[in-house]
Amino acid sequence: MILLRDAKFKSSLFLTPIHKSFTMSNMDTLIRKPFRYTFTNMSFILIGINLLVFMLNMIFPKSLYYLAMIPSFVLNGMVWQFLTYMFVHSGISHIAFNMLALFFFGQAVERRIGSREFLLFYLLTGTLAGIFSFIVYFFTGSNVILLGASGAVYAVLFAYAVYFPDSKIFIFGILPVKAPKLVLIYTAIALFSQISSLRGGVAHLTHLAGFVFAFLYFIVRLGINPIDVFRGKNRNGWN
Repeated sequence: MILLRDAKFKSSLFLTPIHKSFTMSNMDTLIRKPFRYTFTNMSFILIGINLLVFMLNMIFPKSLYYLAMIPSFVLNGMVWQFLTYMFVHSGISHIAFNMLALFFFGQAVERRIGSREFLLFYLLTGTLAGIFSFIVYFFTGSNVILLGASGAVYAVLFAYAVYFPDSKIFIFGILPVKAPKLVLIYTAIALFSQISSLRGGVAHLTHLAGFVFAFLYFIVRLGINPIDVFRGKNRNGWN
């Protein structure tokens, strides 16, 4: 029996190039398998869920501790907080900023990639941003309360810059800035704020993680290199 197991194990180590290519091809096909295009105003639905959760937290303040991400609570089994934290907000200005961004940028991105892909993109990048923040907070010994859709919203902003690189966004309604440049500006601000510890209760690390996981999503899932797009290359044939 030992020899048989060894033989099976060794045979798996010496796959022919054809077998390896077939395996990698299957994996690549599975990861990049597209959804059938549909448009169901998913961004509006997400905004509605955020507003409902915000009202729930206003009526039942203690519900925040079950939905926001608190590292010590996650370690005690409340792993759903990796997902639910992005639907919890600290105040009116917090939720207003995130939902306005989701409305303006989310609608355009959703129409571009379809509602199913948009929902996967939004939830996955937001969840991964939360998990990354949890890992950092865990190893630094910080027991913070992480809440807000900013990680996912920053990912949506990144997606908007990729799909509409020539679009101009007017800061304060006056200063026109192209979407990719705005992403770079936001990244620089978040990075500087995180390094200098000028946090003021804002999880800049989660914002950065939103950008990073959005970038990886485009590379791995969609097969698009955002850097090439920002440089003006490979803007055709994305579908």
